Amino acid sequence: MARTRARTPDRERVLQPVRRLCPACGHPMRIRYENQRTLVTLSGTVRLRLKIRRCEVVGCLRHHRPYRPEAEGALALPQHEFGLDVIALVGALRHSDHRSVPEIHAALRARGVVIAQRTVTNLLDRYDELVATVLTDSRRHRGLLAGQGRIILALDGLQPDVGHEVLWVLRDCLSGTVLLARSLLSATAEDLSVLLQEVVAAVGVPVVGVISDGQHSIRKAVAQMLPGVPHQLCHFHFLREAAHPIFEADRHAKKELKKQVRGVRPIERLVEGRDDAEAEMVRGYCAAVRSAITDDGRAPLAASGLKLKNRLEKVAGSLERVTQKGGSRRRSHGSSR
Repeated sequence: MARTRARTPDRERVLQPVRRLCPACGHPMRIRYENQRTLVTLSGTVRLRLKIRRCEVVGCLRHHRPYRPEAEGALALPQHEFGLDVIALVGALRHSDHRSVPEIHAALRARGVVIAQRTVTNLLDRYDELVATVLTDSRRHRGLLAGQGRIILALDGLQPDVGHEVLWVLRDCLSGTVLLARSLLSATAEDLSVLLQEVVAAVGVPVVGVISDGQHSIRKAVAQMLPGVPHQLCHFHFLREAAHPIFEADRHAKKELKKQVRGVRPIERLVEGRDDAEAEMVRGYCAAVRSAITDDGRAPLAASGLKLKNRLEKVAGSLERVTQKGGSRRRSHGSSR
């Protein structure tokens, strides 16, 4: 049965291309429009807002051709609704744990992934196709990549759970073509060097840049196999690493703030069984404080400590206004007497 309602994202990510200069002519590319897509991942449903750049130089090989964010391909395949992490988990459950399609479907549903059993079969096909992408059709890839004259190689590993194989995906950021996908039990520099060597030997065009999450073994493999080639850290991972000290400080601040607002339950007990306006107001403020405490943020941009501070300040401000109104009302009653 087809799904009748659209998926509701629980968060949003904005992706922008790291590269600003056209890879063909070297002139600046401007952000000309924005695309959106909703993606189901193991951590929830996310709305991706994709900033698209284009080269405006007439006569350029990439004139008016879209240049999409490099990070998009590390999250999902083109035209797909489910993330690569879901596909990697489906493949691991099938080939490593030898689970049936109904068992895989039940495991995904248990993790909060809303998916049909028929879709699990489709994702298994996608996994097999990814793993089978070993550049066997090198003539087609060479013809496709020869026109652009170079590639920007993106390298990323997907491990759905600890202990499972890592699905390594190598793709070209310019064309979006997946060049190689292979499952490995380990991720040493020697293992990754073999993958890089295989891709470099098969594409037939120079690699002018590499984008990755900066994992130490990846850095060593790139330095060994592609000496002198610029290695760009993915902007999302760079931002997450740069914000890590701030995020830790924010987490400590949230912990201290939560200590100051403990004791909500005893206050609620004081008004149990009452249905007057004051009791309803007390229950409303207690619910607001409880909601503020339990609402977490996501690194690197959503600081949960700052969010908690802001919400508690709003609750305190509201209480102060209520107190002032109550005091002025009592004073007016006293003067009328």
